[in-house]
Amino acid sequence: MISSNLTLSLLLLLVLAFTQHAATSDQTSAPFVGVNIGTDVSNLLPAPDLVNFLKQQKITHIRLYDANPDILGALSGTDIGVTVSVPNNQLLAIGSSNASASSWISKNVVAYHPHTRITGISVGDEVLTTVPSSAPLLLPAIQSLHAALVASNLHNDVVVSTPHSASIILDPFPPSQAFFNQTLETFILPLLHFLSQTNSPLTLNLYPYYVFMQHKGLVPLDNSLFKPLPPSKEMVDPNTLLHYTNLLDAMIDAAYFSMKNLNVTDVVVLVTETGWPSKGDSKEPYATTSNAVTYNSNLIKHVLDRSGTPLHPETTSSVYIYELFNEDLRSPPVSEASWGLFYGNATPAYLLRVSGIGTFLASDNANQTYCVAADGVDVETLQAALDWACGPGRANCSEIQPGESCYQPNNVKNHASYAFDSYYQSQGKSPGSCDFKGVAMITTSDPSKF
Repeated sequence: MISSNLTLSLLLLLVLAFTQHAATSDQTSAPFVGVNIGTDVSNLLPAPDLVNFLKQQKITHIRLYDANPDILGALSGTDIGVTVSVPNNQLLAIGSSNASASSWISKNVVAYHPHTRITGISVGDEVLTTVPSSAPLLLPAIQSLHAALVASNLHNDVVVSTPHSASIILDPFPPSQAFFNQTLETFILPLLHFLSQTNSPLTLNLYPYYVFMQHKGLVPLDNSLFKPLPPSKEMVDPNTLLHYTNLLDAMIDAAYFSMKNLNVTDVVVLVTETGWPSKGDSKEPYATTSNAVTYNSNLIKHVLDRSGTPLHPETTSSVYIYELFNEDLRSPPVSEASWGLFYGNATPAYLLRVSGIGTFLASDNANQTYCVAADGVDVETLQAALDWACGPGRANCSEIQPGESCYQPNNVKNHASYAFDSYYQSQGKSPGSCDFKGVAMITTSDPSKF
């Protein structure tokens, strides 16, 4: 049972009064693009190498699904903002015990501050919709963690919130008609009051990909991918006459209208997960490299342009892309393992089309990219792909013939890498031209120098 001790209740009220609108974390200020880092990866980089990779890619914000001590330690001395998470299975202990919450903050936040820049805590994951039995624990856990931050004088640096599924919002289109699921309002309304009082964001996992897949006849693909639309194809809210050029903005505004219906107007939306899978099975025809490139490239541009939403052009939501690495240990369908911008060994799954923002992530601004044979592929499969590249694919394979300069080392993987890259370059490094049925990958290492 959750304690209803009067003293505890008064303490929490005093804490909230003391911290009202005090948090100044960058999670509620200048918009940013961060990345989620899942660890269901067979060859995940060691923590020091991972942090070096983040710095190389100029990634400034990350979100973890736990409070991995190796990663938090390796982040020490960097300026990378990190959001740590309380897994759902820890809600019971933290939601029912101030001591447990204080211990969690001491172990996972205070121990690393200020050398590691922890900016947020995600409490649980989609609790209201995936583990509704834990819903009564959610706000007490959040309040207790916040109280522990106050006790450590870290409440101005670290915000506390909980990520929700988009399904907590009903009737989201048009956005002006959206409202929170009324069966969840007893949990959502007090949570929104807490977020308002502590200047913390409403965090949502928003996936236009899933909305499109569920409503293909109603939602245009171009609208889901942020592609430019003529005015006649823009979504228009008939109640507000606001024009929506992309689906994500409509989903964010649906959240704002839902909050407004509960008389909450001072809480910003932060998107904790969004993205597009680059590969799928036969039932997932829109999970393609081309669509993933388009969605994530346009998403980044949209956020960094600070154009806001039609309802709130003055407020641009920060987003965390789901996700940094393909989690190849995920269970089917195929798309579950194909959301990453990179493979686990840090080679790009594809190149983003993002210009004007330096070397942020693996983008086509950096021309030194190549296509090579992936590790762990059997020789027979590689040989078939090599035969296609040198035959129907019309790759230039003359240099890997006997006696020529790239014949050695004489093995299928070396020859396949050369042929794959020849084809990739001949196709202008276009999305999908480095795949060969999953046996190739993009790298920054020149295969001619292998």
